[in-house]
Amino acid sequence: MIEARTTWRLEPLTEAQQQQCDELTKLPLPRLVAELLVRRGISDAAAARVFLYGEGEAPHDPLLLAGMEQAVRRIRRAVDTGERVRIYGDYDADGVSSTALMIRLFAELGLDYDYYIPHRQLEGYGLNAAAIEKAAERGVTLIVTVDTGISAVEQIALARARGVDVVVTDHHEPPQVLPEACAIVNPKLPHCGYPFKGLAGAGVAFKLAHALLGRPPLEWADLAALGTVADLMPLVGENRWLVRQGLQRMQASANSGLRALAEVAGVRLPELTSTNVAFALAPRINASGRLAHADEAVSLLVGDDPEEAIAAATRLDELNKQRQRMVADMTEEAAELWQQRLEACSAAGEAAPAAIVVTAPHWNVGVVGIVASKLVERFYRPTVVLALNEATGLCKGSARSIEGFDLYAGLQSCAELFEHYGGHQAAAGMTLSREGVPELERRLGAAALAQLRPEQWQPTTQVDAVCTLEEANLRTITEMAALEPFGAGNPAPRIWLRGACVEESRAIGKSGAHLKLTLGGGGRRLEALRFGAGELARQLAPGVAAEFVGELAVNEWNGTRRPQLLVNDLSVREIQIFDWRGDAAGLERWLQDAAPGRVIAAVGAPEPRQDIAAAAVRGAGGPAVERLAYADLPERLRCTDLLLVGRPPSAARLAELLQRCPQLERIAALYPSGRSDRAGFPERSHFIAVYQQLRSGDWQRCAPETAAIRLAERTGWSTGIVRMMLDVFAELGFLTLSAQGIEVAAAPRKRDLGESPLYQAAQRRHADDRLLHASTAELREWMAGQLSPRAGTDVTDNRAKELLNR
Repeated sequence: MIEARTTWRLEPLTEAQQQQCDELTKLPLPRLVAELLVRRGISDAAAARVFLYGEGEAPHDPLLLAGMEQAVRRIRRAVDTGERVRIYGDYDADGVSSTALMIRLFAELGLDYDYYIPHRQLEGYGLNAAAIEKAAERGVTLIVTVDTGISAVEQIALARARGVDVVVTDHHEPPQVLPEACAIVNPKLPHCGYPFKGLAGAGVAFKLAHALLGRPPLEWADLAALGTVADLMPLVGENRWLVRQGLQRMQASANSGLRALAEVAGVRLPELTSTNVAFALAPRINASGRLAHADEAVSLLVGDDPEEAIAAATRLDELNKQRQRMVADMTEEAAELWQQRLEACSAAGEAAPAAIVVTAPHWNVGVVGIVASKLVERFYRPTVVLALNEATGLCKGSARSIEGFDLYAGLQSCAELFEHYGGHQAAAGMTLSREGVPELERRLGAAALAQLRPEQWQPTTQVDAVCTLEEANLRTITEMAALEPFGAGNPAPRIWLRGACVEESRAIGKSGAHLKLTLGGGGRRLEALRFGAGELARQLAPGVAAEFVGELAVNEWNGTRRPQLLVNDLSVREIQIFDWRGDAAGLERWLQDAAPGRVIAAVGAPEPRQDIAAAAVRGAGGPAVERLAYADLPERLRCTDLLLVGRPPSAARLAELLQRCPQLERIAALYPSGRSDRAGFPERSHFIAVYQQLRSGDWQRCAPETAAIRLAERTGWSTGIVRMMLDVFAELGFLTLSAQGIEVAAAPRKRDLGESPLYQAAQRRHADDRLLHASTAELREWMAGQLSPRAGTDVTDNRAKELLNR
């Protein structure tokens, strides 16, 4: 068996939802697309037309945003009076996109402006006092923040004291005490009645541009879309309109920076999707702020020289590769620190912490958020990763949450620990002293325990619909594409594929890192791919029934388009049977691949088997291996893996062995392959035909061995089968065999073949031979029959057998 990594959750449609699906199919829409829409909360035809086709879609009035009128007045005054204005941005992709958009806007307005983004490692997040002092010294009288500023109470007070006004545009969760800026534009303000709360920082900047220009600035929708997708904002409502507009502009982009970025990322702009933005463009924009300075990414997005753009994009690509290596190393170090923490708690008899909080002095603060996400994936706990500055004693870092836990609320419960913090439900950043780290672990963990139910500590995968192999076709994929753009709040549909068997599995890619499958069932086939799971190739038996959760996609190669399943998770819930008969290396591979904790029974292994002996003493990290003989089996075997190393003496003995293994998950037939009797076993009519040959000829001077050869040539049966027939005839008194010849009885008594013990033994030998050297499908079917539920078996046994016999 192979357990799914997550719990798959598919809520049944209510009766009302079923009726909504029925109504949506009248548009017309395919039933599957209708179900996907209903599960996304789109239940009527008008809303479906807007979502799918953008019918009647338009942005909201930007003046509905609280503070927008004040912000517009203050910026226009700066235009009219020729004030020096500074854009103050953030170093992530949303902040960079927001800054670039604001640069475009201020240039069009004719403002006297410059921009400033703090250095992540030297200055940290948000407004800081030193930057404000420098702005004042440069004659700046107005700072306009983008994607930051909502928590900068002290810093904005300092700006006011230095004669600098601040207009805050932000989208992060506002604190209880707001800064005294001359205008704050943030849809999440409690008193803000704006109808859509999910704007990114770049989205808020876009709305400010809309208000100042008196029209939606669609020429900058690409920048707004980049920031929205990169910051994982929900792609619903106004964001859906904005990203759709931005993708259309990117696909035909005249922006030299975006074209260069797509080129180094290997993305074809005419085919650009939100997924490409999230996983190809955004990480390279982020890399500049993480490992160097975000100025380089801003310059890329606002520059006009194609050659300079290619050079800058290439540098960002190299930074991104460096970032990937750094993340891999830091993730392993952080995981080791967490394991040490768990061991220390165990040794002290304490409960494991409910939240992961790890820190080290040499970590790069620019990638701690990514590392936190990696740890959440691996351990599924709210996670904080902190980089310690030993000179100052301050820790700067990032946190990531799990489903159901409001991280920002959790941080608010220990706000006095922080020099600074901010964020939202799923992610946050903070600065605190190293002395406060243990208390942060304790209090954040306590908040998580209080907020989460027991089942929420297990990762779940929300499934959108069940799909069969027949439905997993190009037409279905085309129909689902109408739901794009995909991203946060509107993920690519996850389908639960049922009714499939694994026809072939193999590892592909560099060092066999990825898993490629051919799935079959009901006369249909489907290719499937799971990245980073190449080790599963040898753990999936051909023909095994499996279930999959993944995303349907189109695999296009050499002009051929085929449906493909990109697998997120898989489950095998039946006992797997591997047919490796005659494979000399099979046993060694099995022992090498066996995971710690597995219990292996190797039955019928000839003496000596050094490979089994070596595996048995491999140590605590390896599997436990027990060598057994068919003649001396215990009443109950507690093995998960059963290896048939030697040929079973009989089908009955093999059946008995299988029934003694209630915890069995995998079986491998590894005994040497033999040649079965291709002619089968003779029926009564065949015996009669041979006997008539004996009665009609003179066999008195023909030795039985010679007679067997001649009769085999005449009847087509093998020599061995014919010799068995002669022995059965002799046992029943139909003839007499001697070294000199064969004498047929003149008037033998009528007897049935079944009366002959030799005939019965031959039948059993033939049945065993046919089974033990049968085809893979026949052997699997027979074994499955022996593993049916029986009285006295435990729950695990019954469940396995029930699933196996579905």
